[in-house]
Amino acid sequence: MRSVIVIGGGISGLAAAWQLREGADVTVLEAGTRVGGKLRTGTVAGIGVDEGADSLMALRSEAVELATAVGLGPSLCDPAPSPTTIWTDGALRPLPAGHVMGIPTHPATLADSGLLSPEGIARAAEEETLPARPLVGDCSVAEYLSARFGREVVDRLVEPLLGGVYAGRADRLSLHAALPRIAALAEQGAPLLPALRRLRTAGAPRPPVVAVHGVVGGAGRFPEAVARACGARVLTGTTARSLDRIAGDRWRVRAVTDDGVLTMEADAVVLALPAFAAAELLRPHSPLAEAELAAVPYASTAVITMAFSRARANPLPEGNGFLVPPTDGHTLKAASFLSNKWSWLREASPETFVLRASIGRVGEAEPLARPDRHLIRAAVSDLHRAVGPMGEPLAARVTRWDRGLPQYGVGHRERVVRIREAAGKLPGLALCGAAYEGVGVAACVATGRAAAKRILSGA
Repeated sequence: MRSVIVIGGGISGLAAAWQLREGADVTVLEAGTRVGGKLRTGTVAGIGVDEGADSLMALRSEAVELATAVGLGPSLCDPAPSPTTIWTDGALRPLPAGHVMGIPTHPATLADSGLLSPEGIARAAEEETLPARPLVGDCSVAEYLSARFGREVVDRLVEPLLGGVYAGRADRLSLHAALPRIAALAEQGAPLLPALRRLRTAGAPRPPVVAVHGVVGGAGRFPEAVARACGARVLTGTTARSLDRIAGDRWRVRAVTDDGVLTMEADAVVLALPAFAAAELLRPHSPLAEAELAAVPYASTAVITMAFSRARANPLPEGNGFLVPPTDGHTLKAASFLSNKWSWLREASPETFVLRASIGRVGEAEPLARPDRHLIRAAVSDLHRAVGPMGEPLAARVTRWDRGLPQYGVGHRERVVRIREAAGKLPGLALCGAAYEGVGVAACVATGRAAAKRILSGA
């Protein structure tokens, strides 16, 4: 039985601990007071609500399989069916069915949507008549899709979805890393519209409308269940400060706790940390890995969760929420109508309407510098403009995620290859987390389990 220290108790690190459970003696070190990272359930007006991710992707199996394995299968639930809606030009406007990350496979369906101008729709429809050369190398999402569909499609349809997933911007995000399916088609050197339509009607069953699952009681239950089930020692309030090689290719970790310095040794270490934190620990061992990790940019965001009285509010909004194009100049990036989206939340508090508003994209430091009360006021003001007067919230809570989302810039895939090659030269070390192959919960679970398998195989 090998000994392994997992540094970082988010879902990536916990997934690694789960994968290691039968082949190693595992200790998880978590700097915070709880496990889970950005999967966290808090309360507003006495109601349990998620302050970070509130769902697990259903179209990727990793997170759902792990949730089921740790006993949460009966608690998985589907959101209420609702189209993707964009708040633009003074109204909430649903995206017609058939889009792929905002790209309309049939641009004519946008004719009465108010999402694009007639000129923008005509420009998008031209895509399948434009010559296309195979994409060589990487480029930004905006560079490629603007050339194919026109800037309106990017600014008003693609950009809001990218902001919701990455808190990023289309002119900075890598096409290969952020939209790999589109990049794969682009490499074939043919128009995208026919290819996207073929994908949706190919022999495989069409993906379900419901692409995600929630967890009754909040997605924050997921990491807590994994921590209980993995059998590892989980030490919260324990911040790793240094990582040293010792005799016999073992590792020594020095950590700081409220009770002083804790020193531990192990055969292997899994770094389940943000890129900038992993860079600090790897500086003495791999200058190349340290430099590449430190170069991964991050975006900060804030989530404002609010509870409204159904009895006192004006008619409440329908649907599951909306996204906002940055070109419209609003403070809000997105809003999620949690009481509409999740039946368990509606049943738990039928007299209260709970929603969550998001603020912050990469490069937007000014809004997040405001005090909590100003962020709440800005969110309420935008909500009233988007859905009509709702009255004042009974309670509100601001959750700030400082450097919470890694940004997959142009060349990100190649950077990850260089990081993994450099780290791979250090025996008994593996990396996992959102900085590498995906920011979603399922992708993070996948990287954690892959890191554990590398440790167990001795690779």
